[in-house]
Amino acid sequence: MPQTRDGEFYPSTLERGERSERALKLAVAEMYVQGVSTRKVAEITEQLCGLDVSSSQVSRAAQLLDEELQAWRTRELGRVRYILLDARYEKIRHAETVRDCAVLIAIGILPDGKRTVLGGSVSLFEVEVPWRAFLEQLCQRGLQGVEMIVSDSHAGLKQARQACFPGVLWQRCQFHLQQNALHYVPKVALRKPVAEDLRAIFNATDSHEAECLRKRTTEKYRESAPKLSEWMEANVMEGLSVMQLSVSQRRRLRTSNMLERLNQEIKHRTRVRHVVPQ
Repeated sequence: MPQTRDGEFYPSTLERGERSERALKLAVAEMYVQGVSTRKVAEITEQLCGLDVSSSQVSRAAQLLDEELQAWRTRELGRVRYILLDARYEKIRHAETVRDCAVLIAIGILPDGKRTVLGGSVSLFEVEVPWRAFLEQLCQRGLQGVEMIVSDSHAGLKQARQACFPGVLWQRCQFHLQQNALHYVPKVALRKPVAEDLRAIFNATDSHEAECLRKRTTEKYRESAPKLSEWMEANVMEGLSVMQLSVSQRRRLRTSNMLERLNQEIKHRTRVRHVVPQ
């Protein structure tokens, strides 16, 4: 490279080549993140650029995003009004074996009403210890101002939630609650009326109407389905915490279905790999 007095000269051809190479690496990494298999990425780059890119080279290109991912995972969270928690399972290679591991996910609703993914964690088991460590990590990143947590009634999650967010209102997912109720229905013919009665309770206009419908439904099945009646009396109230919110907020927070869109995105990216490396 020729020397200049002011030091500002730089060959434009080198700069263009460097930029093109980096752009190609970023494109390869983005295809990998979007769920395109390493084999298909190699085929695409060969057809477009005439380059023979191996799957290991694609994996190394994807590592360019590690710094951005780490910055996202450790960012400050601040005030979050509502949190939705759930877990899904993925096949992950661990200690030279393939295990079904739990992917713990948290979504938050900010004070301005916007949604944001707070974080995620992978654990071998969906028990209290991993959930507690995950929630503590969110708190260490500045999470504060939580008014309500929406989740299912998983025992490990429940214990971790009570330990990390004592006194915070809990809304049990109404969808999971309805699914749990079916286990206590003694006859197939009763499933439809039970589901309709539960929906009527959840769709009540206010907490007073919901409580009246709950008591009436509990009495309705006391003789025909005593175990169901007993279960309703002990569990349905956990799905009515959302009644303390406005009508517009109830529909968004009465279930954890908001996480399903994120789960679909994760599935879209993992199903092409079948097994995710640790």
